[in-house]
Amino acid sequence: MKTEPAMMLRILPLLVAAVFAASAQKYKGPVPPKPDLPYLKHAENLIPTEAAEAKEDKKKDEIRYVIEGANSPVKTPLAEPIFLLQADKLVPERLGLYKLETKSGHREIFASPKQPLKGIRTVVTHLTGNLYRIEVDESLEPGEYALSPEGPNQVFCFQVF
Repeated sequence: MKTEPAMMLRILPLLVAAVFAASAQKYKGPVPPKPDLPYLKHAENLIPTEAAEAKEDKKKDEIRYVIEGANSPVKTPLAEPIFLLQADKLVPERLGLYKLETKSGHREIFASPKQPLKGIRTVVTHLTGNLYRIEVDESLEPGEYALSPEGPNQVFCFQVF
């Protein structure tokens, strides 16, 4: 049977789509109940991160971001935590992960032109609809951490113990 080139051009996209659809995995795990709040995934349990606002304290060329409380009430034993996020307004690919320092009963992080904030590498995977998995790409030391979107001073805190 001879196949015309025009017919092949119409069939090829359908074949490619069928291959991708067959290889895509359907997510069957727990789904976060609230949008725009990252949840720590512990097996089949989801634990909401601590949502807070970091206060800016500017001095000369340095900005200190301060979060109330010495420790986050949200704790995980996992050195490479996984988060699930039902995205509405937040863009998962624009969430940075940062290590915080605990000082004088609060958590903080500094940024300056000489020393900009250095995020910890994460991998974002689209699962289905507006559901995303965010995985930490390296082992985290015990301590305080925050996920934060670019721009606003919104933070989602947790502690690795």
